[in-house]
Amino acid sequence: MKKRLLFIVNTMEFFLSHRLPIARAAQKAGYEIHVATGTNYGHQHLKLYGFKHYLLPLSRSGKNLLRETWTTIFIIRLIRQIRPDIVHLVTIKPVLYGGLAARICKVPCVAAISGLGSVFMAQTIAERALRFFVARFYRLALGYKKLRIIFQNADDRKIITSLCDLPFEKSILIPGSGVDLTEYKYYPEPESPIKVIFAGRLLKDKGIREFVRAASILSEQGIDALFMVAGAEDNGNPATIRSEILEQWRTEGRVEFLEQRNDIAKLFRDSHIVVLPSYREGLPKVLIEAAACGRAVVTTDVPGCRDAIIPDETGILVPHRNALALAETIKKLIYNPELRRAMGKAGRELAERKFAINYVVDAHMNLYDELDKMYGVK
Repeated sequence: MKKRLLFIVNTMEFFLSHRLPIARAAQKAGYEIHVATGTNYGHQHLKLYGFKHYLLPLSRSGKNLLRETWTTIFIIRLIRQIRPDIVHLVTIKPVLYGGLAARICKVPCVAAISGLGSVFMAQTIAERALRFFVARFYRLALGYKKLRIIFQNADDRKIITSLCDLPFEKSILIPGSGVDLTEYKYYPEPESPIKVIFAGRLLKDKGIREFVRAASILSEQGIDALFMVAGAEDNGNPATIRSEILEQWRTEGRVEFLEQRNDIAKLFRDSHIVVLPSYREGLPKVLIEAAACGRAVVTTDVPGCRDAIIPDETGILVPHRNALALAETIKKLIYNPELRRAMGKAGRELAERKFAINYVVDAHMNLYDELDKMYGVK
């Protein structure tokens, strides 16, 4: 009888973009793959691989206590129905609710902390109160003997192990979701004009406002460059940029909005500088994809972002929420093509050395094997 591996992820899109290679490798290793997500879009892709899909009653807001309780009960019932040998939880709500469910069902579990989310950037009293509650929930969900935690950066690992009073050996550091180096190939820079690109969801905490402001500053200075944004609105997210603001930016014309794109490798091939002025990340996939394509990066000196580059070698760090510093750094790279190209070459070498998808997949397979040997059915 095949062993069963159950992934619980917030959205189908995230599973397909960040966890599909791991699931396919597990399938090749003999696991029967089950996937539960909070969205149904793209589920037909799973049938191509022989995966089984389940739709979770997972809300974005988390403000309705009864609905959140029902989600946890649903996951408990799903685990008892599937009877997986291992449960792999990805993103905040699946980790919290799925961790509690796995603990109740006594199933070996992998919890992937792919970033701590906006709650850990709390500013208001209400947000800090929510963070206090979430921290206690983390302790309950992760304080389970048969569980291992994957972190993408050392800062998140330190915060969660400290908050939850967890043994350090229960956690493992795996740098991001990896990049397919055959898809994201190294390309020489294109000819002028210089193209500067932001690729990500249109959220405040991704730094989109600072990027647009930096583009405006440089445009006012007469800098000859094109500034582009590739990303979709995320209307279910409280940090989303309001439609009227986006329309204003489009009208001003300082930045070209390309909407959601599925050809990121081509976009990077046609660009010169990749920018992500985020406020906090797990380990942003866009930065390691940019490195693989041989592009210099400008990003913020915050957890996750600084872990994706070698400062002043593959990219440059700037303070977060600082559009002026961002503009000055982008200008520096615009006027220094040799520096850009040297950083791009070093970025490709970093991607090959640290972020190749096979390294990430192998680390997950080893973790599954460890849990199976320690807690699997004998």
